[in-house]
Amino acid sequence: MNLFHSMKISASGMSAERLRMDVIASNIANADTTRTPEGGAYRRHVSLMQAQPAVNSFQFLLRRSKAAIFEPYLNGVRVGAIVEDPSPMKMVYDPTHPDAQEDGYVEYPNVDIMKEMVELITASRGYESNVTAFNSVKNMALKALEIGR
Repeated sequence: MNLFHSMKISASGMSAERLRMDVIASNIANADTTRTPEGGAYRRHVSLMQAQPAVNSFQFLLRRSKAAIFEPYLNGVRVGAIVEDPSPMKMVYDPTHPDAQEDGYVEYPNVDIMKEMVELITASRGYESNVTAFNSVKNMALKALEIGR
């Protein structure tokens, strides 16, 4: 595996964690949204991470023939999908609210601010870890260039 491939893996992690933080920020921003264009309250979104797809079979065989059997599986991470959380919405009794149902209950989003903050800290730490790995690889490359002087 070359150094640029390692940088690509770290960059994919940074990109995925940044998108995850964007989704979390959207959840926090819409924590009290009771009316959406689709109708009803806002539903929490969750980003699902997945490994980058393996390279196509020709590249796999070519790399395997070069004795780098493990390399095709090291392609980083990406956000595979952003899905809605199926957990139930919060129901709050407030008959004076404009979006109250006939029984006086208002449907609020299924967003828990504390849970979102924990997720945000986790995503931030993941991003920082990838930055550290990227900088380590960059420093190794710089040190290797200094050897040639």
